[in-house]
Amino acid sequence: MNRNNPAKTIFLPLLIAFSVVTGILIGIYLPRKTSLPQNTGIRARNDKINMILNTITSDYVDDVKREDLVETTIPAILKNLDPHSVYIPARDLKKANESIQGNFEGIGISFNMMTDTILVISTIPGGPSEKIGLQAGDKILYVNDSLIAGKGISDEDVMGMLKGPRGTIVNVKVLRRGHPDLLSFSITRDKIPIYSVDVAYMINETTGYIKINNFAESTYSEFMTGLRELKNRNMTKLILDLRGNSGGVMDASIQIANEFLQKDQLIVYTKGRAQMRNEARATGDGEFEKGDLVILIDEWSASASEILAGAVQDNDRGTIIGRRSFGKGLVQEPVIFPDGSGMRLTIARYYTPSGRSIQKPYDNGFEEYYEDLNKRFTNGEFGNSDSIRFADSLKFKTIGGRTVYGGGGIMPDHFVPVDTTGLTYYFMRVRPLIYQFALIYTEENRELLKQHLEADEFEKFLDKQGLIGQFIRYATVNNVAPDPEGLKESSFLIHTQIKAYIARNILDNKGFYPIWQNIDKTLLYAIKYLEKNDQAG
Repeated sequence: MNRNNPAKTIFLPLLIAFSVVTGILIGIYLPRKTSLPQNTGIRARNDKINMILNTITSDYVDDVKREDLVETTIPAILKNLDPHSVYIPARDLKKANESIQGNFEGIGISFNMMTDTILVISTIPGGPSEKIGLQAGDKILYVNDSLIAGKGISDEDVMGMLKGPRGTIVNVKVLRRGHPDLLSFSITRDKIPIYSVDVAYMINETTGYIKINNFAESTYSEFMTGLRELKNRNMTKLILDLRGNSGGVMDASIQIANEFLQKDQLIVYTKGRAQMRNEARATGDGEFEKGDLVILIDEWSASASEILAGAVQDNDRGTIIGRRSFGKGLVQEPVIFPDGSGMRLTIARYYTPSGRSIQKPYDNGFEEYYEDLNKRFTNGEFGNSDSIRFADSLKFKTIGGRTVYGGGGIMPDHFVPVDTTGLTYYFMRVRPLIYQFALIYTEENRELLKQHLEADEFEKFLDKQGLIGQFIRYATVNNVAPDPEGLKESSFLIHTQIKAYIARNILDNKGFYPIWQNIDKTLLYAIKYLEKNDQAG
């Protein structure tokens, strides 16, 4: 089948992961290179910035590096524009691009610091660590002959040791259960994929679930792999989870929207002062144009997530469930400087098919902009949709005539408040201990757990292990006394989280999400919503 790329009809942005304050990904056009002005002396008198820099470097009382002045001047200039026009120093640009490119260079493990020791949680399939024989449960004690266990090394420092240019070698010594001596491995670093689709699994006989954590260059391919696997298992209804997804490569969100929409239906368009209107429309060869569709969003769903949700909502293709999204509708173009640094400059806004700009206001300053989510919480929006007010000027109509609103995120069709069930004082005290206990339990019972690798069998096995009793004793040793009343209200929440984390340690996300589903109020609402649709039909 000829699968045309709907993004070819529009010069639409990628989105790059960089926002120090909010963590929200920002939309960008494809990179271009530019040249920095050469310092050849004082320029014409209307070039104030260079005049100031030249005067300071030549006449200031103390020695000043021009490069340092430039590095502080550019962010100050961009700060006067909008919240998403940013400068990225050369030292940060490569790291900022990793989640967008969908890979980094390293040894290919996920790890956790357990009692001040690097514990390998899993090895990336096909990665250098797996190929060389490193295993889940190994404890890395030495890196390049330097003892790192018990040294109080941070996660960031560990990643700095293990990540590095492709083709370079890192030597590690590990302690493995059942082996009296340390095992030595020489690992050649390579490109390591970063997966943006967390999981794709069948919730029941007809309903599939796909969770996307961000939009990268590989997301569409990952999504299609999951979609086809679920369709092969007779999926007729899909729940697509974009909660916590702060954006990414916009092209990926357009391609996924194309899988749901009919030929020529508008997906998104952009325009700006110096940018003409450009559109992306569906090509008509999508693989899930029919079938019930639900998209889950929350206050951290932003940018590319909002484009996808807005396209589905405005075309009346599916149902949006959750809470109002972040509200980021600006498009950035990257400028790459010769020294490896970059600038993301806002050049356009994007609009949903009904004509909505979902960018929330920033007229009152960046501080208020970044405090918006706290303000929403204080105003009660996370618990009650009635606290949300939209001006009549922000009303728009879907193709079916339903009213939707712009000016600050995507408002879901069905609101689900933040779940506070089981959040007792006891739970809040033991919460930091839950994952630690799950990690220790996994290490002490890894071989036994491996005998029950089927997801359904795995949870049933854990249900028989008396985990709550063991956890209460563990919490007591860690200075959290038993609280019968608090435990009564929170036991289901605690027990479910323990099981989910143990499952993730052994089965990765395919074990984690089916268990976590039992305490996911928004997902449970979506499942019931689809069941009611079946009954109504």
